[in-house]
Amino acid sequence: MKIIKEEHRQIVNILSFSLIPLAGFATDIYLPSLPAMTVSLHATASQIQLSLLLFMASAGISQLFVGSLLDSFGRYKLSNSSLLIFSVASIMIGLFPDLHVLYLMRIVQGISAAFVLVARRAYFMDTYSGEQLKHYTSLFSIIWATAPIVAPFLGGYLQKAFGWQASFYLLGTLPLVILVLTLRYGGESAKDLQPLRLKPLLGVYSSILTTKDFALGLVILGLNYGMVLLFGMASPFIIEHQWHQTPVATGYCALLSGVAMMVGGIISRSMLSIPLEKKLPIALAIQLASGAFAITVSMLGLANIYVMMSFVMLQHGVAGFVFNNLFAYSLGRFSRNAGIVAGMTGGASYIISSFSSYGTVSFLAVTNQTLLAAAYLFLNVCVVITYSLFRREELATIRKLRYGLN
Repeated sequence: MKIIKEEHRQIVNILSFSLIPLAGFATDIYLPSLPAMTVSLHATASQIQLSLLLFMASAGISQLFVGSLLDSFGRYKLSNSSLLIFSVASIMIGLFPDLHVLYLMRIVQGISAAFVLVARRAYFMDTYSGEQLKHYTSLFSIIWATAPIVAPFLGGYLQKAFGWQASFYLLGTLPLVILVLTLRYGGESAKDLQPLRLKPLLGVYSSILTTKDFALGLVILGLNYGMVLLFGMASPFIIEHQWHQTPVATGYCALLSGVAMMVGGIISRSMLSIPLEKKLPIALAIQLASGAFAITVSMLGLANIYVMMSFVMLQHGVAGFVFNNLFAYSLGRFSRNAGIVAGMTGGASYIISSFSSYGTVSFLAVTNQTLLAAAYLFLNVCVVITYSLFRREELATIRKLRYGLN
C-alpha cells in the first residue's frame, strides 16, 4: 500500500481541494451551451436540462453507497480509477454528439465523480481532527463555489469560439492532469480499513439516517444548492432566448451568481463561532424577503438582466452562507465511518437539489423572470419550513442530553 509522504502532504491537500469542485465544474461549464445543444442534438430544452438531472442524481445516489466501499477498500485506487473513467466519459460526449450518448455518459460521469468527491472529503477526515478538521471542512463549500464562478464563464467563451463539445473535451483533459500528479505524490489515507459486512453496514446507515437533525440538515443543504441549479437550468434560455444575449453573457451571469455564493461561504466561515440558531434564522429571513420582493417587482414589469441578477446574487449569497454552515455541521455530526458520512452528506444533498431544481423548473415551466422569482420563493418557503423542523429536533436532542446528565 502506497502511503503519503509527509513532505508531500501539502501537495496532496492542494490536489484534493482541486477535485472538490469537480461535480460543479462538470455541471456548470456547459450551461451557456444549453440552447446551442438543443439545436445541435435536435432536442427540447427539457431534454437537455435532463442531462443535468441525470448527472446530479447519479452522483448523489452513488455517494450514498460509495463511502462504504472506500472505507473497505481504501480511497487511493478507487479514486484514481474513477478519475480516468470520468475523463473517458467526458471525451466520449464530445466525440459522439448524440442525446442518448449524452445521457449515458452523464450517468457514468456522475458515478465516477461520486467516488472522487467522497474519497477527497474522506481524505481530510482521515488526516485531520478537531479544529484542524473544522478549518478544512469549512473551506469545502468556498472552494466548491469556484466551479459556478469559473466554469460557466469559461464555458461561454468555449461555446462562442469552438462549440459545445469543447467544454466536454476540457472536462476530459483536466482530471487526467490531476491524476498524473496524484499518482506521483498521493497515497492511501485510510488508516483502518473496515471489512465490508452487510448487516453492520446497514446498521450504520440506519443509525445515521434516523438521526433527525442530520437528515433535516441534508434537506436544507439540498434545497439551497437546488436554487443554484435552478438558475443554471433556466437562465440560459431566459438570457439567450428572451433577452437575445450571447452565451458569453450567460457565462458572466453565472460567474456573478458563483461569486455571490462564494462570498456567502466566506462570511459564514468568519462566523463559525456563532451558534447556528443565532445566525441561520436571520439569513433565512433575508432569503425569504428577497424572494417575495423579486416576484413583486417582476409582476410590476421590472424585468431585465440587471434586476434578475440583483435578486439572484442575494439568494445565492445566502444559500452559500447556509450551505457552508450546515455542511460543516453535517460532516462533524459523526466521528466514525468518515467515508459513509462524507458520502451521505454529499449524496443526499445532490439528490434533493437535483430533483427539487428540475421538478420546480419543469412544473413552473420557468421561461421568464417572474416565473424564476416564483420558483425561488417556493424553494425559500420549503427551506424555512425544514429549518423549523430542524431546530425543533436540535432542541429535543439538547433536552435529552440534559435529562441524561441529570
